[in-house]
Amino acid sequence: MTNNTAFHFDTLTPDFMWYALESVGIRAESGFLPLNSYENRVYQFSDEDKQRYVVKFYRPQRWSEQQIQEEHDFTLELLDAEIPVAPPVRINGQTLHHYNGHLFALFASVGGRQFEVDNLDQLEGVGRFLGRIHKVGSRTTFAHRPTLGLQEYLYQPRDVLQNSNFIPLHLESAFFNDLDLLIKALENHWPKESSSIIRLHGDCHPGNILWRDGPMFVDLDDSRNGHAVQDLWMLLSGERHEKLMQLDVILEAYQEFCDFNHAELKLIEPLRGLRMVHYMAWLAKRWHDPAFPVAFPWFNDPKYWENQVLAIKEQLAALEETPLSLMPQW
Repeated sequence: MTNNTAFHFDTLTPDFMWYALESVGIRAESGFLPLNSYENRVYQFSDEDKQRYVVKFYRPQRWSEQQIQEEHDFTLELLDAEIPVAPPVRINGQTLHHYNGHLFALFASVGGRQFEVDNLDQLEGVGRFLGRIHKVGSRTTFAHRPTLGLQEYLYQPRDVLQNSNFIPLHLESAFFNDLDLLIKALENHWPKESSSIIRLHGDCHPGNILWRDGPMFVDLDDSRNGHAVQDLWMLLSGERHEKLMQLDVILEAYQEFCDFNHAELKLIEPLRGLRMVHYMAWLAKRWHDPAFPVAFPWFNDPKYWENQVLAIKEQLAALEETPLSLMPQW
């Protein structure tokens, strides 16, 4: 396949997608409506029977076929457990398909409203189903997908940033000095043993949750092994007392279905730090993709990097604060 550093999706014309779908017996009748996705390319369409689908074309060399199949199998396992997820569609017994060097999959098209992060009733519903997701996820671990850790989220991203030309020269010294301080602090906070590792959604932020009569979890593309708290911390927002209230609501519902190790709460700020570093490097790695400069024009602006120096300092301070914790009755 094409080298990932130079790959772009220019070949994904409407004709190409139409023929790809026809190769698995699906005839698209409507136009392809692009959905919000940058890592892959995702489109909604209707077939000749007016059935709505979503087709996802995977970015080459990001995941292996085995890793994508593990995501599909996990999603179907969740569906079998009556957990509301958007499942891949089986065609002739297969969920992953090939066409002219591209891997693609079809998913059921699901609708819903935006999940309201400040709605405690909705947050309770999300917590309940996250407990069910993790109950299923704890049955085993992924064999091919990675475990969330420092190599992928800190060390490799630092190399990417060091070898890029994005950090302005006048900020380079301060940026990498503070980044190395953050990396050292995160190393000190990261658990030495990989206990309580389960299969996760992996990217459970509010944008990946729709709301209908309850939550609908979408886009398990970042599924990986890790600590349960990874799927919880991105649902917390606001001041400390607000986060504690949200955490209380989530975990009360969560623990109806799955035990939670409260020692993991001390990983919330380290995980936020890992995501911060990983996100900067992700944008740098994908900048060659024409969709990225259009969607993230601020990334190549010196002001962004000035703000990142400040954000790293703030995250260093956050790591020194007392971790969030709930009352002992948990």
